Amino acid sequence: MWAIVKFDKKKFDFFKRELRTKLGNNHILYSPKILINKYKNNKLIKKEFNVLGDYVFLYDKKLQDKEILAKLQFVKGLKNILSGFLFYQKEIVKFINRCKELENDSGYITQNFFDIHEVSKYQFMSGPFVNKIFQIINIQHNKIKILIGDLKTTINKKEFLFNRI
Repeated sequence: MWAIVKFDKKKFDFFKRELRTKLGNNHILYSPKILINKYKNNKLIKKEFNVLGDYVFLYDKKLQDKEILAKLQFVKGLKNILSGFLFYQKEIVKFINRCKELENDSGYITQNFFDIHEVSKYQFMSGPFVNKIFQIINIQHNKIKILIGDLKTTINKKEFLFNRI
């Protein structure tokens, strides 16, 4: 049984320890992460971000029991358990499986996770073009033809991260 849990980022380690005492060691915490490479002062800085912010997926067979859920409400570091997770188990499992399929060898989600559309404007989040705005001209399998100002170039979809504006 998967639940979606909101936690306090400052108390995440404490939250994990409290879960071990309340649920035992049979639970699973899953948080899809993305790695962003930025250049600052000609140095490459790698930052890890949770795709879901301060939410995490919690799996345990005991989560069907209302008494266990009531006890979990008072775990330190826990802000909220989203209600209705019992009804959306198929969608939650589908999302988690999609995230795991699109993870690289290091466990980070790749750019393939995000939908890319032609003629839309995007902004680079990693690489030498950080914070530069570009427009997609053509999408091929792993290559994308882009337009940055007056410059047309081709980039590899797997090497850079970018967001739609």
